[in-house]
Amino acid sequence: MMDYIKVFVTGGIICVIGQILMDKTKLKPARILVIYVSVGTFLTGLGLYEYIVDWGGAGATVPLIGFGYALGVGVMEEVKTAGFLGVFTGGLTATAGGITAALIFGYLAAILFNPKDTK
Repeated sequence: MMDYIKVFVTGGIICVIGQILMDKTKLKPARILVIYVSVGTFLTGLGLYEYIVDWGGAGATVPLIGFGYALGVGVMEEVKTAGFLGVFTGGLTATAGGITAALIFGYLAAILFNPKDTK
């Protein structure tokens, strides 16, 4: 039961930070998403995000900051095995499944639904 609470609190804090950024700044959601991915990668590179993942589990890995974490971990692992070339291949290798799913489901949604113009 305590694990669920940790996941909820961790994910909630990440979402609250994003909501505060949207409400209190002029940042658009797309920029906040880029910031989250970048911060996740940066904190992973410093070795700090691993502690958050250990404590918060899926609450730390499912939001977009977790995508940055996956990129960072993939790069670090690939650099160990492939050397400098791993900087370019590790992130894509580690996140290929998620990227592929996003592309497929995005394509299916575009085919199945009729989007309306925003004004």
